[in-house]
Amino acid sequence: MLDIIPNEAEMTALVGKDLYEVWRKLCASLDEKYDMERLWNKGGKAWRYEYKYRRGGKTLCALYARENRIGFMVILGKDERLKFEADRENYPKEIQEKYDEAQTYHDGKWILFEPVDTTLFPGFMRLLEIKRKPNRK
Repeated sequence: MLDIIPNEAEMTALVGKDLYEVWRKLCASLDEKYDMERLWNKGGKAWRYEYKYRRGGKTLCALYARENRIGFMVILGKDERLKFEADRENYPKEIQEKYDEAQTYHDGKWILFEPVDTTLFPGFMRLLEIKRKPNRK
């Protein structure tokens, strides 16, 4: 856990004004569909911050921030991968490519996107629906 949660000014200074706007919109899209715990952490070696969406001990997704970059990670387990693969042609090409490039570990396929705008958000939301149905109407 982080001792101090970054505020808007710190996030803007870190990722830049445009990317912070993308971050904000992504969080708003998630908050609109999912009622979840939101946890700030250190971002490990590669990122400054991690912002996780969790419920009942299961992570839905995580956002990451570092100098001039943001990340959005979804981990698909075995059954979730089968669902994605059955429907993959209905996802944007960029999402299909990231899926194919993603490393598969014992606990699933870790797909990391680095969005620079909101174009892929509808695809992101569809990916998350494989993991968990939205719990907000």
